[in-house]
Amino acid sequence: MDNKLAGKVALVTGASRGMGRKIAEELAHHGAKVIVNYASNPGLAEDVVNGIKRNGGDALAIQADISKVADLEALFQKTLDAHGQVDILVNNAGIMITKPILDMTEDDFDRQFAINVKGTFFSCQLAAKHMNENGRIINFSTSVTGQMFPTYSVYAGTKGAVEQITRQLAKEFGPKGITINTVSPGPVNTELFTVGKTAEQITSVGNMNAFGRLGEPEDIANVVLFLASSESQWVTGQTIRVNGGFV
Repeated sequence: MDNKLAGKVALVTGASRGMGRKIAEELAHHGAKVIVNYASNPGLAEDVVNGIKRNGGDALAIQADISKVADLEALFQKTLDAHGQVDILVNNAGIMITKPILDMTEDDFDRQFAINVKGTFFSCQLAAKHMNENGRIINFSTSVTGQMFPTYSVYAGTKGAVEQITRQLAKEFGPKGITINTVSPGPVNTELFTVGKTAEQITSVGNMNAFGRLGEPEDIANVVLFLASSESQWVTGQTIRVNGGFV
């Protein structure tokens, strides 16, 4: 453990599994006190918290459905009650429903926009209200926005919205020294990507980048760490593709 983020409080949404879990662990490893947000599985969230504590870190699990503004408000308030500040916000939580356009339902559409876009936007709004000066906001998109993948139209649409929200908010956060950026991973070896795909499909997609493999959660967490640190103070309003040359 080092102290790059010592004294900082990091709120990571969707942190009970996959990339969110690795991000929470990485930020804690570098000294941040981490809020492990989860939607519906307290056991998984507590497992993340206990692992961080075993390694000498500080973590707390807080439930919230980020598609609901009232839940987000409670999430921020509980974070403030526990630590008195918010310095780093990682809007990692998201869902992906891939279907041909003729099969996409209104509920599929609304759920993806509610979690991926509404949740991100109102988390940023609460950060504008509560975040300390020189804070860091890291939102999440997808490198699929640079591809043409059948069945990904709504999911990619939500992430395109996140990229624009991030860019347009940069000057609103700038006067407080807060940076806001988007991380745009390529295919990553997590449940979100692999479930429902055959081994052949996974291998085929992995071969689309320069290194012939899927990304791993730590590949993404390393970039989040940079954006969460003081070293990124001159980077804001950007979408950073972390994909091994996928696009």
